[in-house]
Amino acid sequence: MKPILTLTMNPCIDASSDADRIQPIHKIRTSKESFQAGGGGINAARVINTLGGRSLAVYLSGGTTGGVLNGLVEACEIASRHVTIAEDTRISHTVYERSSGLEFRFVPQGPGVTEAEWRECLRAVEGTDFDYVIASGSLPQGVPDDFYSMVGDIAARKGARLVLDTSGAPLKATLAKGGVYLTKPSHGEFRDYLGRDVSDEASLMAAAVEVVRSGKTEILVVSMGHEGAVMATSEGAIRMVPPAVEAISAVGAGDSFVGAMTFGLSRGLMPRRAFEVGMAAGTAAVTTPGNELCRKADVESLLRRIHLERQHQGAAVLRELVLGSTASAA
Repeated sequence: MKPILTLTMNPCIDASSDADRIQPIHKIRTSKESFQAGGGGINAARVINTLGGRSLAVYLSGGTTGGVLNGLVEACEIASRHVTIAEDTRISHTVYERSSGLEFRFVPQGPGVTEAEWRECLRAVEGTDFDYVIASGSLPQGVPDDFYSMVGDIAARKGARLVLDTSGAPLKATLAKGGVYLTKPSHGEFRDYLGRDVSDEASLMAAAVEVVRSGKTEILVVSMGHEGAVMATSEGAIRMVPPAVEAISAVGAGDSFVGAMTFGLSRGLMPRRAFEVGMAAGTAAVTTPGNELCRKADVESLLRRIHLERQHQGAAVLRELVLGSTASAA
């Protein structure tokens, strides 16, 4: 089986720690420091491997911090290929405040990337054999908004499928061209994409189906944190609410969802079943501290709970909307 290719154009070194209290001016003494290779595609690759799949992570790294990132990727034991850039790889920092139970996340914009550097990434994708490519995360400065569309063109030539997890201008540019297999924005990102409010369940599900039926993407998943997610296909939309868990950290939850759902699809699962696997992994990720992602045993346990709750509670857990013809999407 071919590895699932993941592409991370703006990766980071994910640092996490705990502090008693965060306040201005004073030194904040931290503990439980942890450092992981981060960024959407790298996180997705970690999850795919955790669940028993194969991944190949292509990412940019550079400057004095690039070597550290490469070492962290190697420590994750995922196959990888990095493209060297001149500027420094960014470092993000998550701090958990014990006194309040709140999590503070500091995420830099990241380095600038030259045309020669981002074109080398395209060549790396072109030179890889895959059936699925996950294009995940923001695009760094200097990379054109339609970069992920170029990745989609390469995937199409290979008969492969593009999975898109981004926001803002890159999301709009890629969906404008179409040809995406699976797209996963958050609720806020989807609202920004549409340019209108879709806060109630009916309007959200209808809008998601509109986007799919317009030909922009075959499957659209809109994630809503602890409120669950909506998945739309040409046949309609479903909403699933995850089992209740104690949330510790939101770092990497969306990436876990995307990696796990893509893993399920690559194993031949129907979209609804793969959606459940993604839901289980995203939920499992919030139960782990700092920059740790989901654990396989937790995903399996939550997947069983999802099946049981769906059977016992029906509409309280899973809501479905099958629509007729719709207007053209944004």
